[in-house]
Amino acid sequence: MASQPEKQQSIYDLTVKDAKGNDVDLSTYKGKVLLIVNVASKCGLTNSNYIDLNHLYEKYKDQGMEILAFPCNQFGAQEPGTNDEIVEFACTNFKSEFPIFDKIEVNGENTSPVYKFLKSAKWGLLGDNIQWNFAKFLVDKNGQVSDRYYPTTSPLSIERDIKVLLGIA
Repeated sequence: MASQPEKQQSIYDLTVKDAKGNDVDLSTYKGKVLLIVNVASKCGLTNSNYIDLNHLYEKYKDQGMEILAFPCNQFGAQEPGTNDEIVEFACTNFKSEFPIFDKIEVNGENTSPVYKFLKSAKWGLLGDNIQWNFAKFLVDKNGQVSDRYYPTTSPLSIERDIKVLLGIA
């Protein structure tokens, strides 16, 4: 019988792959407020979300906030490209500067450990499943999930929550 993986105490206990396939220890972001989003380039929510995410990033990146984008192709095959194509799309079309990581799965048997951690902390309308592209999780400076937002929630509408976690509300 396989042993159960150790339960993660915070997001900082995890390691992910960046878009180039390199390991990134999330403890790198210790002490920062994180907005974690599953992104897609061919979704009806793409333009508004990337525009709003870029606005928040520009406004709060120097005050201790990071946006971590995880491409996912599980919803309508709306993120079909390679990691390089995804990064080029976000950087060229939206001038995004926040980190974009390796394409992952957010639901099912192959759910990324990051999303297992996020979903175990905050349930959604459909249980723990992510409903669609651009679901958002806000993580506090201690690496704990503070809130979960639905895909249709505008990033700008959670700005107050970000400011509270940053201590500037």
